[in-house]
Amino acid sequence: MDGPLWTDDHAPALADLPQADVRRSLARAVEEPLNLVLHGPPGAGKTAAVRALADETHTHADDLVELNVADFFGRTKKEVSEDPRFSSFITSKRRRNSSKADLIKHVLTESASYAPVDGTYKTILLDNAEAIREDFQQALRRVMERNYKTTQFVITTRQPSKLIPPISSRCFSIPVRAPTTDETVAVLESIVEAEGVAYDDDGLEYVAGYADGDLRNAILGAQTTAEDAGEVTMETAYDALGSVGNDDRVEGMVAAAVDGEFTDARSTLDDLLVDDGLSGSEVLEDVLRVARSRSVGPSAPELHRLAGEVDMDLAEGTDDRLHLSHLLAELGR
Repeated sequence: MDGPLWTDDHAPALADLPQADVRRSLARAVEEPLNLVLHGPPGAGKTAAVRALADETHTHADDLVELNVADFFGRTKKEVSEDPRFSSFITSKRRRNSSKADLIKHVLTESASYAPVDGTYKTILLDNAEAIREDFQQALRRVMERNYKTTQFVITTRQPSKLIPPISSRCFSIPVRAPTTDETVAVLESIVEAEGVAYDDDGLEYVAGYADGDLRNAILGAQTTAEDAGEVTMETAYDALGSVGNDDRVEGMVAAAVDGEFTDARSTLDDLLVDDGLSGSEVLEDVLRVARSRSVGPSAPELHRLAGEVDMDLAEGTDDRLHLSHLLAELGR
């Protein structure tokens, strides 16, 4: 996209969150700070809701510390220690002598222990928390216990069942459902009007339906259409998003496979092969292209090794679904 993302430029305030039940729950958290778990499907607005809560409760931006767990735990020791958020309390000696696990635990401890910049407490957001290993969750539990007076922990996850009971029991649970089509259309309408983009109701409804409950994808879809055609109508949205939709589904399929959600991944594969009529080779090409462009899945050498094996099987003309299912299973191994 050419300009700033609309998801950033039009981040909602607490009162603007589309789900009324989430607004009510977070309004109570403003009055009485609690540790929270926000759980729901991708794109439902969990992270945006936490940022809106922080804007309401903190006067200084530094009192919200965001850790994207999937990214954070996938970093090297060097990358973690050089992050400007943490470099001030990671000495060169600690970086040399600590394992990566110890360094991450140190970051969690130090991030929670320093005093808030303004006010009586700060907020640490642990985003995509389903990726936290159990040993790190045990360390997090101890950090939460020690710093409950000055630090609010907010956890977002697609899979709350992956949190250990000692953490779940210390947090107030807030389900964040996917917004309805009407709620999504209302958000899109406010954004395109603020941007001065021409639109019609059918165009907004098409974008909302295309996103299928993923509010982030809906907003980015509207922005893609506006940048491509200068307006958001049924015709322009269909033209702009027709090819993007497959990329999003392929990305979701690969991500589900890597997370071990094989049933979901294979369901998407069936949609691509049966409903969309793609060949096995076309799906494989899309997997390689999307994995490279969107940085999902294993490392490039490993992905190409697996794809090479599947490509040979596909060339023999046997069952495309069987061989691509094998690829998805290997991604989750």
